[in-house]
Amino acid sequence: MFSDQWPVTRVKTTDHRPQATDHCFMLHLHNGDSAANSAKQSSLPGEHFAWRESLITGPAPLGLSADEWLDVRSKHLSEAYGVDPEQCRRDLLNQQEVLASFADHDEVILWFEHDLFCQLHLLYLLAWFAQRDLGQTKLTLICIDEFPGKENFRGLGELTAEELASLFPRRQQVTAIQLQLATSGWQAYCAPDPTQLETFLQADVSVLPFVDSALRAHLQRFPSTTNGLGRVEERALQLIQSGANSFSDLFAKFSETESVYGFGDAQLWFTLRRTATVTQPLLTITNGANQKLDQRVLIREIVRNAKLELTNVGDTILRGAADFFDINGIEQWLGGVHLSGRKALWRWDDHTQTVIPG
Repeated sequence: MFSDQWPVTRVKTTDHRPQATDHCFMLHLHNGDSAANSAKQSSLPGEHFAWRESLITGPAPLGLSADEWLDVRSKHLSEAYGVDPEQCRRDLLNQQEVLASFADHDEVILWFEHDLFCQLHLLYLLAWFAQRDLGQTKLTLICIDEFPGKENFRGLGELTAEELASLFPRRQQVTAIQLQLATSGWQAYCAPDPTQLETFLQADVSVLPFVDSALRAHLQRFPSTTNGLGRVEERALQLIQSGANSFSDLFAKFSETESVYGFGDAQLWFTLRRTATVTQPLLTITNGANQKLDQRVLIREIVRNAKLELTNVGDTILRGAADFFDINGIEQWLGGVHLSGRKALWRWDDHTQTVIPG
């Protein structure tokens, strides 16, 4: 628990220059520690680096300088996950330094999967590389949504070192069209108007085959016209209502039914915490002794055993008899869209499958 998609503070500063013993200078960028650690045990040549961020949560607005971006992201991650902001910023800066070392390598290989969590990081990285002259460095991609023998495949972190190595020959060179498309997709995600994403998805995005389903799932995270809850919050509360009353049980069920989001336990905990700390909570979170938990607690054992129960307000909202905004207002970023106050600027309309002005 709290592993692959936990904050970036576990990044260690190392010398990322290619070693003279390498037969071919390769840099592998993996989405999370699990896959990166397994890959390090494989026969794959080169360096393996775990990309640690959570661009699926917190602000990601357009128009920021590199320093401003680091400030915004480190502030969010430190506040959301209770980590030191200066250390968080240093770790994010270290990631950027690893990216900037691409010219020291013959090849950079991006390892990602199909869910929204991964696809947002892939869009970000491809958009970043699109702004650079790659020179003699080859940029390649491994991106899958299934693996032989793995029923209900969730991600590359499930694979052994040998299974990861078997994917290496299937890597494909990133094309100029993919770089251009990713740049447009990332800008649309970061735009203050979510209809820009809908416009982006009207084009042919098939050269990045998992982008369409991932970003459409993202649009459903906007507050619904029915009760003011996004799909993630509503589904989590529905599962709790149906009996998933421990966090570990809820996470397992949510991961099974909403795998398109690729949430780690940290992201789900962050979501639950938000519904439990508003003026009129939708959820109570307690320990085994029925004591309320500090909503910022990050101790794995405590979180794993947390008990969850809907409040009367939560039940009322789930039934559509009240609207989350009318009761609590909102303070949330979805990519570049800032939802704040008691009036939703944007809502998800399930009937038209579009985002509309609130």
